[in-house]
Amino acid sequence: MRSTVRALVLAGLMAASAVVAAAGPAQADTTICEQYGSTTIQGRYVVQNNRWGTSATQCINVTSTGFRITQQQGSAPTNGAPLSYPSVFLGCHYTNCSPGSNLPMQVSRIRSASSSISYSYVGGTYNASYDIWLDPTPKTNGVNQMEIMIWFNRQGPIQPIGSAVGNTTIGGRSWQVWRGSNGANNVISYVAPSPISSWSFNVLDFINDVRNRGAITSSWYLTSIQAGFEPWNGGVGLAVNNFSASVSG
Repeated sequence: MRSTVRALVLAGLMAASAVVAAAGPAQADTTICEQYGSTTIQGRYVVQNNRWGTSATQCINVTSTGFRITQQQGSAPTNGAPLSYPSVFLGCHYTNCSPGSNLPMQVSRIRSASSSISYSYVGGTYNASYDIWLDPTPKTNGVNQMEIMIWFNRQGPIQPIGSAVGNTTIGGRSWQVWRGSNGANNVISYVAPSPISSWSFNVLDFINDVRNRGAITSSWYLTSIQAGFEPWNGGVGLAVNNFSASVSG
């Protein structure tokens, strides 16, 4: 959800937890420019601007199924943190929980966890990041201990946290696996070798792979599922066209 060098801006992360805006119902073509402004869509998901890494203006246009970045005035060095993580999510993020969410849920209790995502890409330096957050406790505030990042697209000289540890196949696709820590939480990243514009998949496949690597156990809790972008430069026009996620136990 946050950057490849989140340890450098941990103070900013802590501040974010105190100023996340309360989610409200979204109308068609709702524009959000507030730093941590958010709204709800479909009575089920939260869309957040989450401009945590810069004071420069960023605005998103929220639709009934996702959002699009309409303004991005910031710029960040590619060896540092991204500007933001505009995203849509199911679950809880810094006490902001999606309506009717059954998350957090203990991994051992999850019977199914499915998701579908459709992205639109433009030029710039960014990743299209799908984040899965887990913690040993049913935590709804602050930083969770385990972050799974699925990089659907990577543009520019950026890389995941840590170092590459190998390759794997999940959901019938090949991924390069990175593993590391940003000082606040552990991160395992799965990087697609070429951009993926849309995909429907089993979230449990990634959770099980992380568990098999010894990074979590079945007693941990899934707290949120998020999809969006981490921009460093540019990004106007980047969009989550459609997002859905469902977890049952």
